[in-house]
Amino acid sequence: MQTIELSHPYAKECIIQEPIVLALGFFDGIHLGHKEVITTAKKVAEERGYKVAVMSFNQHPSVIFQNVDPDSIQYVSPIERKKELLKELGVDIFYLVDFTKEFGALSPQEFVDQYIVGLNAKVVVAGFDYTYGKRDVANMELLPKYASNRFEIISIPEQKSDNGKISSTAVRDLLLQGEIEKANELLGYDYIMDGVVVHGFGRGSKMLGFPTANIEVSNDTFLLKNGVYIVEMFVEGKWIPGMASIGINPTFDDVHKVTIEVNLLDFDKDIYHLPVRVKWLKYLRPELKFEGIDALIAQLKKDEQDTRNYFKTKRG
Repeated sequence: MQTIELSHPYAKECIIQEPIVLALGFFDGIHLGHKEVITTAKKVAEERGYKVAVMSFNQHPSVIFQNVDPDSIQYVSPIERKKELLKELGVDIFYLVDFTKEFGALSPQEFVDQYIVGLNAKVVVAGFDYTYGKRDVANMELLPKYASNRFEIISIPEQKSDNGKISSTAVRDLLLQGEIEKANELLGYDYIMDGVVVHGFGRGSKMLGFPTANIEVSNDTFLLKNGVYIVEMFVEGKWIPGMASIGINPTFDDVHKVTIEVNLLDFDKDIYHLPVRVKWLKYLRPELKFEGIDALIAQLKKDEQDTRNYFKTKRG
């Protein structure tokens, strides 16, 4: 997949000079609804003999339109993860637009002329609720007016699951509720965080008998509800089962920011500073404040047994 970063106004020579099928959306998470948009575009592109392209933005439009602090926004799929997921879906070209005030100020007609026609799109595929400006004047129903028969439009209807509409908002809400299994159902894959193993307090191995890998993730990574989870961690080329806590370790009352700690089952290697990814599978319990170390250790032993039972059942 070729990634092309565009800054408004872009230079024409940055654009692939051949007809494309263009999928439009912010695509945070690349959930099953997004997948329907992209796979539809891919199918049409194959039928027409075109390449399939996706156009998205480097930051959420709320940064510009609602003056939100860009450092406060967390994404289900930060840009590098988004690229990985798009490549897996067979996307040929990824146009990543720098969402600035100047870009956000484009009229609907200017957007269509410069970022659909200008990208040589012969077919556009987007969700039914896609907007390219203010909703009342820049929605999918009005797109044919701005298109003026210069490209075909395919609008993907609302995608639903047993729990309602499939959307990035729904996925984020489920993650915040600890409903990781339901979130994974909407995503169509297990939620993953990428990070690096860093040094922590060392309490897991020295005090508790449960050595943990402390994972540092980027600030724009969407964090789940605090608690204990069953996970797998990819390190040195393979997935290792384990359990993870995300939170502030209230029993010790000396942690002032959320940390991610992973205890890997039957694993004892020095992995400090290595890149890892954590796959979140099942919520076990909320974060608890224990009366003392013995009570915490007893609970960790139960968590470990629950984790082993999960993998035994899953793989049995």
